[in-house]
Amino acid sequence: MRWSMILIFVAIVIGGLTFMAFSVDEVVSDITLGLDLQGGFEILYRVIPIDEDQEITQDLLNDTYTALYRRVDAMGVSEPDLRVEGEDRIRVRLAGVHDPEEARRFLSTEARLSFRNTDDERLFGGEHLKEGSARAVFDEFNQPVVTVEFKDPELIGQVSAEYLGDIIVIWLDFDEKTDSFAEESLKEDPKYLSAPVVRQPFSTGASITGMPSYEAAQELASLLNAGALPVQLEELTARSVSPTLGERAMDLTVRAGMIGGALIALYMLLYYRLPGLVAALALFFYVYLVLVIFNWMDAVLTLPGIAALVLGIGMAVDANIITNERIKEEIRSGKTIMSSFRAGSKRSLRTIMDANITTIIAAGVLFYFGDFAIQGFALMLIVSIVLSLVTAVLGSRLLLGLLVASRAFDKQPRWFGVKESEISEL
Repeated sequence: MRWSMILIFVAIVIGGLTFMAFSVDEVVSDITLGLDLQGGFEILYRVIPIDEDQEITQDLLNDTYTALYRRVDAMGVSEPDLRVEGEDRIRVRLAGVHDPEEARRFLSTEARLSFRNTDDERLFGGEHLKEGSARAVFDEFNQPVVTVEFKDPELIGQVSAEYLGDIIVIWLDFDEKTDSFAEESLKEDPKYLSAPVVRQPFSTGASITGMPSYEAAQELASLLNAGALPVQLEELTARSVSPTLGERAMDLTVRAGMIGGALIALYMLLYYRLPGLVAALALFFYVYLVLVIFNWMDAVLTLPGIAALVLGIGMAVDANIITNERIKEEIRSGKTIMSSFRAGSKRSLRTIMDANITTIIAAGVLFYFGDFAIQGFALMLIVSIVLSLVTAVLGSRLLLGLLVASRAFDKQPRWFGVKESEISEL
């Protein structure tokens, strides 16, 4: 008996399990969870022209996408998913957002800033603002205001000089058909942002007063810095997932995966004995490697992705089953344990490769043509299959090969799930 082989086997197993135990929490915590796991919301918008002369083109969709992405970035949402779909659709998925209504309002606001006189004639607008210049601050009376700077102060100064002692009304999303300063000024809560009297020409910038709170000033500044939407957005569908529901769904899915994995490991251990033990150990390494690779890819883990991971566990076990059955067939034919291991491993390789390659092709088609949820499933399935080949073909055979090479089981076919009565005489 070669004890060195058994010692190497034990060292690899204990070292690997110890390393995983101390690092798995960090790996899992770094994985980005999808909308269905950490909560958030999803909206599908239809892009509508602002006027009859505007045509929805791919460039216009891209400009709208950019404006929405800037707004999402201003909200501080990590790993947002925005994509253009079809000829006039934009889908927005934001995970980790706990106030969907506020986020929806923030996204859909057109944010077209305009400065007008009391007759509602447009003087200048948001296109004259210096990019990223809007700031939420407190004025000398400790009131929240939004300060903006202009690209061409001389031009703005000339325009505003004509209204010294008069009012310039600052609007957000002025509607030419329905909005009027004369009507809004009579209301307790007018639609326009503010209507200051021009004491001196606007030189480098202006202040927007009348903010109800500092938070409202920050939101307006973020909208102005993100830029106005070049179109109108019609909300077609909306789906919201609470963090509690997402957490519960993940807990149930993970629990189901753990139970399924434990049952698979138990079955392998009882039916295949020593190769089953090796396969069960390989499963631990397999799941850990899948999480590491998924984290390294900065991929978003969703419920369908977890389902693909559990499915991948079954496929990884399937590869081990094929190999173990081939080894048992060789043992039953009367060959030695070493010869059976080598012949069985060689015979099973082609079958394993054929089965997994066809599944990878199917998963690739799903990833190419599927939507976000299907793509998450397909990506996890592809990763799972590739790593199942690594753990089943390389990992399991390495560990089992060490035990076979130790010669400790040469005359003990029962350790491989074969009875002596099943072995044919040569």
